[in-house]
Amino acid sequence: MARTIEFTGPVLTGPHEVRNGLWSVDGMLTFRRPEQAADDVVEGWVLPGFVDAHCHVGLGPGGSVEPEVAEAQAAADLGAGTLLLRDAGSASDTRWLQRRADMPRIIRAGRHIARSRRYLRGLAVEVEPDGLAAAVRVQARDGDGWVKLVGDWIDRRAGDLAPSFPLDVVKDAVAAAHDEGARVTAHCFAEATIDDMLDAGIDCIEHATGLLPRHIPRLVEQDVPIVPTLINIARFPDIAARAKEKFPVYAAHMLQLWERRNERVVEAHEAGVRIFAGTDAGTVIGHGRIADEVLSLHAAGLPAPVALDSACWSARRWLGAPGIEEGAPADVLVCREDPRAFPETIRSLASVILGGNVVGQNPLMARDTEHALGIN
Repeated sequence: MARTIEFTGPVLTGPHEVRNGLWSVDGMLTFRRPEQAADDVVEGWVLPGFVDAHCHVGLGPGGSVEPEVAEAQAAADLGAGTLLLRDAGSASDTRWLQRRADMPRIIRAGRHIARSRRYLRGLAVEVEPDGLAAAVRVQARDGDGWVKLVGDWIDRRAGDLAPSFPLDVVKDAVAAAHDEGARVTAHCFAEATIDDMLDAGIDCIEHATGLLPRHIPRLVEQDVPIVPTLINIARFPDIAARAKEKFPVYAAHMLQLWERRNERVVEAHEAGVRIFAGTDAGTVIGHGRIADEVLSLHAAGLPAPVALDSACWSARRWLGAPGIEEGAPADVLVCREDPRAFPETIRSLASVILGGNVVGQNPLMARDTEHALGIN
C-alpha cells in the first residue's frame, strides 16, 4: 500500500526550475501539505523518473525471450530509475508487464518492421516493399501509438548500408501509420536514409549516425527529434573490425559514422533539434543503463542540464507523461546532490519511488518520520 512521503530537499520541476515542499499521498504528488503526518521523510534532490526513449523489453539476441527474462529486464531498468520506457520494437507481447503496478510504465511499438532478409533474424516482421503499408497498419493497431521501421541495414550485394525500402513506399507507410493515429520512428544509420525519412514525414529518428548539416534545418522545421543511443553506437568499431575482411566499404562507413557521433549530437542540439536519451537495451546492450546514456550525451558536449533533460522533463512531455506536477503519479527519483551540477550522482540514486512506493533506497539518504523529528 502506498504511503505518505514528505520530500524535504529541492524539487526539480524542470531543468532550470526548483521549488520546495512536495509530498506523495496515496501514490499521487501534491505541493499542498497533507493533514496526516508523513510515514516517511526522504531527503535529497527530487526529479521525475527517468525515461528510456529507445529500449526493447522482451527482446534478446535471438528474438522473443521467456517472461522471467522480460521481467528481469524491466526490473533492471526500474532499479536504475527508469520509470517510463518507450519500447522501440519487441518480438514479445509485454502487455502483461504493463498491468504490473510494480514495473516501469511501458509504451509499446509492436514489432520492428524490416525488409525481408535485411535485418537480424527473429527480431522483426519482415516484408517486401509492397507489404510495408499493410504491416504498418497491423503494428500501429497492436502498439501504443508508435510504429518502428528498420530504415536501413547492410545490403550484402552492395557491400554497404542502404535504405531498406524505396521512398515512395515509406511515404505510404508513414501515411498509413498516421491514419491509424500512430507516430513512426525509424532505425537510421546512413546519411541517405535520413533524407528519405524526412521526405516521408517521419516523426522521430533513431541513432541518426548519418546526420549531416543539410539534415539539421529540416529536423528543426519538421520538429523531428533524434534518439542517438550513444552507448550502442560505441560498438561500431567492433562491428567494423568484424566486417572489414568481407565488407570493407561497409566497415569504413561504420567507422566514419562512429567518428562523428559526438559532433553530430552537439550540432543538432545547438541548432534546436530535440534530443532524447535511449539505451537500445534488449539485445547486446544490457538493461538498466540510462545513466550511462545520459552521461555519454554530456561527455559528447551537451550541458549537464540538457543531457539530464533528454531523459527527464522534456522526454516525459514528448511521450505525453506527467513529470512533477500536482496530481501526477508519484514516480520520482531522489539524488544525493544536484544532478545538474554533479551529473555522476545519477549513477547511485538515493531513492527510487514508483507510484508512491519506495522500490529502491539508500538507507543513508532516507529517514523515517521519528528520526526526522529527533525522536529516539
